[in-house]
Amino acid sequence: MPVIEKYDPGMFCWIELATNDAAAAKSFYASVFGWKINDIPLPDGSVYTMLQVDDHDLGALYENKEHPPMWNSYVNVANVDEAAQKAQENGANVVAPPFDVMDVGRMAVIADPQGASLCLWQPGKTIGATIRGDFNTLCWNELMTPDIEGAREFYKSLFGWNLKISPEYTEIDLGSTGIGGMMHITPEMQGMPTAWTPYICVSDADATVEKIKSLGGKVYMGPHEIPNTGRFAVCADPQGAMFNIIHPSEM
Repeated sequence: MPVIEKYDPGMFCWIELATNDAAAAKSFYASVFGWKINDIPLPDGSVYTMLQVDDHDLGALYENKEHPPMWNSYVNVANVDEAAQKAQENGANVVAPPFDVMDVGRMAVIADPQGASLCLWQPGKTIGATIRGDFNTLCWNELMTPDIEGAREFYKSLFGWNLKISPEYTEIDLGSTGIGGMMHITPEMQGMPTAWTPYICVSDADATVEKIKSLGGKVYMGPHEIPNTGRFAVCADPQGAMFNIIHPSEM
């Protein structure tokens, strides 16, 4: 897989786990996906852990005991200040106004009008993940939302995404490339959180599910086959952070 050197605005560029038990999370994900763990001490005494495949960064994790564990999704933007302002004008809540992350980049955190959290990233020295779309790396991001029409309108306006709409699913395209999707939380799915969730590409969905369960993780759905797409499962780590896995049909 070629090393990524640049992301177009509107592309998912990074995933980041906020967890209440960093040591346990490192052990779990290293065992499930074979990720290399690279701890980086920060000036405030905390640790930011890079997650790597073949020495390429694919995401990160850090410890935060104040909020429920969750995976954060990041989208590349050309100007984070303008993007955050536009999001707010369109009904989002700016949870963390734009701020510099040293010389690495500039970011903001928003909650869309339906409540799903999303990070906006304007790259400085760091673009985000330098590998994706290969086994054990990010390959898709999916929004679960109680207001699918509102979400479509909000994100199309914010990022210029092209949307392929069907009764069951909304595919997100950047140009002509599929990068993610949206699903409506139906009455039968009550309790499902309003959130963006990453998909990790795996070589064997069934074996990965068994590994997740053996290490104390949960499997809420699947593995199920999606015709012409792949075999997927909806999972959570032992601390409760949700993520999905998929073995794409073309791989």
